Amino acid sequence: MQDSGIQVLFQGNNLLRILQGLSVTIGISILSVLLSMMFGTVMGIIMTSHSRIVRFLTRLYLEFIRIIPQLVLLFIVYFGLARNFNINISGETSAIIVFTLWGTAEMGDLVRGAITSLPKHQFESGQALGLTNVQLYYHIIIPQVFRRLLPQAINLVTRMIKTTSLVVLIGVVEVTKVGQQIIDSNRLTIPTASFWIYGTILVLYFAVCFPISKLSTHLEKHWRN
Repeated sequence: MQDSGIQVLFQGNNLLRILQGLSVTIGISILSVLLSMMFGTVMGIIMTSHSRIVRFLTRLYLEFIRIIPQLVLLFIVYFGLARNFNINISGETSAIIVFTLWGTAEMGDLVRGAITSLPKHQFESGQALGLTNVQLYYHIIIPQVFRRLLPQAINLVTRMIKTTSLVVLIGVVEVTKVGQQIIDSNRLTIPTASFWIYGTILVLYFAVCFPISKLSTHLEKHWRN
């Protein structure tokens, strides 16, 4: 006898497992974004360098990361490092490395754009006061860049969360992988399990990403005014 589809969510600890998988997804995303903000800020400053070679190298990195799909980078880091360099790293660590590389490129370009959009007299005033470059960026430039950048950085979180569904292909047990496991174990007894499981995952993604997206929009409108 076949069970009703929605019942699969409440069998054993299925719902708890899905929530635990979601916590893995969110954890990878948040850590990757924090690292991306830190490295991306440094990269964005470097991208405004007067050196053509430096600008070329940073632009090359940016375009490389944007062109290569994240899935390919995940395979290179997870499988390539293990086989060619005998480095054993977990799927979670591989995911954080790849998403940090991606986020650093995206954040770096945002920081570069924010810095170059500042009025030139901001830099001239700081230099006239005798500030060093470090003091100039720390006290004047970075605070203004951070304010302009925060909404876009928050938006990057939602992009990270949605993209982490790829890590299931390198064995990370995140929310999508947990859903697959539950569906496979109930395929014969509950044929409609996939609808309820993936429907629940969809709702959870929306419940996490929608408030973050609204916060980003609110901050952008608030600071624009």
